[in-house]
Amino acid sequence: MKRVVALLDQFQRPLRDLRISVTDRCNFRCTYCMPLDEYEWIHKSQVLTFEEITRLAGIFAGLGVRKIRLTGGEPLLRKDLPRLVEALAGIDSITDVCMTTNASRLVEMAKPLADAGLGRVTVSLDSLRPERFRAITQRAELQPVLDGLQTAKEAGLGPVKLNAVIERGVNDDEIVDLLEFARSNELELRYIEFMDVGNANQWHSSKLVPKAEILRTIAAVYDFDPVSEPRGSAPSTDYEISGGGRFGVIASVTEPFCGDCSRARLTADGKFVTCLFAGDGRDLKVPIRAGASDVELRSAIENVWRARTDRYSEQRLVELQSAKGYQPQRQQKIEMISLGG
Repeated sequence: MKRVVALLDQFQRPLRDLRISVTDRCNFRCTYCMPLDEYEWIHKSQVLTFEEITRLAGIFAGLGVRKIRLTGGEPLLRKDLPRLVEALAGIDSITDVCMTTNASRLVEMAKPLADAGLGRVTVSLDSLRPERFRAITQRAELQPVLDGLQTAKEAGLGPVKLNAVIERGVNDDEIVDLLEFARSNELELRYIEFMDVGNANQWHSSKLVPKAEILRTIAAVYDFDPVSEPRGSAPSTDYEISGGGRFGVIASVTEPFCGDCSRARLTADGKFVTCLFAGDGRDLKVPIRAGASDVELRSAIENVWRARTDRYSEQRLVELQSAKGYQPQRQQKIEMISLGG
């Protein structure tokens, strides 16, 4: 592998991880992500082609990216997705191609994706109660997701991880149930603090179940310790359970990890975004379709990353702890459905 000089931002953070949204469409309407009744979808002609995605991914790889995560919307809604996975997995310096999904189509897609080179999947699962699951997703059934989890394991897309966004008054009474389900099925669970991604999910600090409370709830049932290996740039702080099992907590609100963030995002319509809470991104689709060379595209990406000063979560915590408090609407942010997780 050719040695790449690290591309660093203003806080000396390298570019290592690229999250690529392949579509803004989703067959769920999760209340913390897609609470609105109607959405203005990206026109098909404005969505990056697989060839454009692969070309840009190769340029990002040349700048230090080693891991690619496919997101959406729901990435499994993108037609012929295994073809893209195969192309991305074929980029020499990319060591990990993974995906975040709602698992609703994994029964039919897990094996083709694994055969194409997908390494692992992370599945969003916020409740184990069918009626509550349908209420959170506003339309989906639980059983196809559970079936998809099993199929993913059988296809070798592991370790299969679960993401559960914990929201007070919604599913905070399932913290232990979700962990017991994960342990019994040899899955790794990550709890996620409810965040103010976008502007539409009506975020308020009263809905937040902080990491400390999640850990106290688990400690009432299980003994656990922090894992020995360093977290690095991973968003999750992980714990080992006595007697077996592992879980993590992504505490973007109460314990921000901006200082270690090495993640960039590419939206379905080709915007290069440097923070989950960004209000806009650098359009790469226009230059790529106007005939820009790889050198020109690389220069554009380098310039954006070198100028990067994002630390939104750290600033949010300061405001939360201030006398005035935090105003989530102070900055217009890209909605999760457009940005991709």
